[in-house]
Amino acid sequence: MAWELEAFARSIGGRSEHTVRAYVGDVRDFAAWADRGQVSGPAQVDRLLLRRYLAYLSTRRYARATVSRKAAALRGYFAWLARRGVIDTDPAARLRAPSGTGRLPRVLDSRELSVLLDRAPSEIPGEEVVRLRDDAVLELLYGSGLRVSELCGLDEGDLDLRARTVTVMGKGNRERRVPMHDRCARALRRWSLEGRSHMVRSESPPEALFLNARGNRLGPRDVRRLLDRRAPHPTHPHALRHSFATHLLDGGADLRVVQELLGHTSLTTTQVYTHVSKERLLSVHGETHPRA
Repeated sequence: MAWELEAFARSIGGRSEHTVRAYVGDVRDFAAWADRGQVSGPAQVDRLLLRRYLAYLSTRRYARATVSRKAAALRGYFAWLARRGVIDTDPAARLRAPSGTGRLPRVLDSRELSVLLDRAPSEIPGEEVVRLRDDAVLELLYGSGLRVSELCGLDEGDLDLRARTVTVMGKGNRERRVPMHDRCARALRRWSLEGRSHMVRSESPPEALFLNARGNRLGPRDVRRLLDRRAPHPTHPHALRHSFATHLLDGGADLRVVQELLGHTSLTTTQVYTHVSKERLLSVHGETHPRA
């Protein structure tokens, strides 16, 4: 009984029965979620874990009011533990539910990614050049987690195919080097050597890596149209970046490594992008496995 839920219920007994039941249930839900992540008691909880939990709740489509109530329950619970000396510091002090009403793009599943990335070569003249470019664009968006604006701004000199890296100019003019996998590097090499020259026009920017059919630098709208052609369902380009981060975490990547790869200055931002990773898997296992 490390979480002492019955004692916590007695401590808030002056409130309405409904409030007590809701608050205790909220803390019990958090304890069950934390236990699946090998957190056995409140002493192991820090502010980062609490924020990840609130982000996880948002992915489960809880109403904002419900998430806010759960945050209030956790603030009350940890403040109570701190007053009793059970924990040294209160990790829930000033904890608030995530702001904003927007939803992040969904994570693409393996079937959708296969349709996007494994298109068979075209036998129609001219279409093969477009396919080479589209393959390289999609492999880079998903394989390295680039923002669409970052991808469109790439020059040929930003690629180091031998080292399997791409140099990206991110937000705030912050430069970073991002690794790419072998398949991504092969797609980029084929585009550079076999495809790009067919789209070059006299007015084309000579340094631009990706070009559209008019010979101009590829733009975000071009990428969106590319996805409209290839995706089995309506898909925003940012969904590939979101899937990149989530799949890395699913595979065991450290959160701070993902932060560096995405080019985030704040770890909090990375948590929002990756909130459906291990927590989602553990939740699905806990809710669906007959012996969980």
